[in-house]
Amino acid sequence: MSEPFSARRDQARHAMRSAGLDLLLLGPGSGFRYFTGRNAIATERFVALAIARDGHDRIFTPRLQEPLYAGIRCVDTVIWDEADNPLARVAQFAQEASARTVAVNPEFWSGFLIALKSLLPNIALHSGSTIIDGQRRIKGAEEIAALEAAAAHIDAVWARFCEATPTMAGRTELELRADIDRLMRQEGFSEVSWVDVGAGANGASPLHHGSDHVISAGEPVVFDFAGCFNGYYGDICRVAVSGAPTPDFQAIYDVVHEAQEAAFQVVRPGVPAEEIDAVGRRIITEKGFGSYFTHRLGHGIGLAAHEEPYIVAGNSTPLEAGMVFSNEPGIYIPGRWGVRIEDIVVVTAGGAQRLTQSPRHLVRLD
Repeated sequence: MSEPFSARRDQARHAMRSAGLDLLLLGPGSGFRYFTGRNAIATERFVALAIARDGHDRIFTPRLQEPLYAGIRCVDTVIWDEADNPLARVAQFAQEASARTVAVNPEFWSGFLIALKSLLPNIALHSGSTIIDGQRRIKGAEEIAALEAAAAHIDAVWARFCEATPTMAGRTELELRADIDRLMRQEGFSEVSWVDVGAGANGASPLHHGSDHVISAGEPVVFDFAGCFNGYYGDICRVAVSGAPTPDFQAIYDVVHEAQEAAFQVVRPGVPAEEIDAVGRRIITEKGFGSYFTHRLGHGIGLAAHEEPYIVAGNSTPLEAGMVFSNEPGIYIPGRWGVRIEDIVVVTAGGAQRLTQSPRHLVRLD
């Protein structure tokens, strides 16, 4: 990926001026990566990027981490030693920049923020989410290519798992979870965010992580897994059954499949995010299962596994080309089973494109 980071900081700077903000401080997290291309780990040692309204940006780093941030274009490095107070360095920078309004990213530790406020009692603190999220929710071509690669590798994990699993009967959820975890690392995922495996009634809990439950013949299993591939996240959910599905389970699966397809078909620029949720939810509700669809339809994805835009009732944000998010309706019937089908989609000029390409039919592993 080419160096887009200085342009991103300039775009944020333009938004800061419009919002009347003098300084944007970003602690370790996905926002830090977005504006620098570097990973920063949140520890007791203070690290932050300061985007200044006047264009003189800084990274504050302990000396032992200095090599991690060397060579970032148009950013000066302020190094502090173990006996120093790094927040005093930030306060000095803010005063030299005549900063009266300071915004921070959501990952900025509250302890550091309280210490900074004590040094700068007259500054006005704001959330930087509007600027950061507003910019990050639209992906450029290079980011979309990175998300396509992550999706292709998450697809490969599912294909390899299905090929290597002739039957699930007699195995535990945790054993299947370990198989997927191993395959994700083999496919090059640097981080496995989660692997949720829920069989039978456990599948009715959308975030069931896995247990020593032994899968029986005919039992459906929900698989949801996500991870970071070259800095960007892939995420997918599929359902498999050990043997032939019962007619009532197949019927529920078909409802979720129909809802997901209907939601996908209405994705295009200008449509409010909440309308995508409403379309999928309407189908599930009309079939009598509305009370069993207990979460939003989707979440944005990029440098974080969950980010803007959220596809949920009440979010009237119009979709724009370059937005990337999950489409994952579900039905969860307590004591019986659950169904969720998840794909990652990107909004295009003429509609939408699926990034995940795994078949969406109910898989038999018997």
